[in-house]
Amino acid sequence: EVQLQASGGGLVQAGGSLRLSCAASGFAFDDYAIGWFRQAPGKERKEALCISRSDGSTYVADSVKGRFTISRDNAKNMVYLQMNSLKPEDTAVYYCAADRGRYYLGVPATYDYWGQGTLVTVSS
Repeated sequence: EVQLQASGGGLVQAGGSLRLSCAASGFAFDDYAIGWFRQAPGKERKEALCISRSDGSTYVADSVKGRFTISRDNAKNMVYLQMNSLKPEDTAVYYCAADRGRYYLGVPATYDYWGQGTLVTVSS
């Protein structure tokens, strides 16, 4: 059974930090790109934040560049999202997802598997 379990969300003050974790199982983790997305309250679209490709390269969206960092531990089937200097506009449900492909990794629809999401709330 494929599972992606996102955790680590919570309530934090503006300027604070959180580290989200994504635990994966049930698929060939090394062969997949893992992306972190978020969906803000009232928004339909999921925003791509950071992606760890299967070749080890990463992508970071301009909106979070310099504040968010993605890292990956293939030995543990884990991906992490370190979030620093958090702002109230970072408030959202954060998801991790896995994609076997190599292209269009910023597009949520291309992803094969999704975790359940973890809520991050940043207070001002």
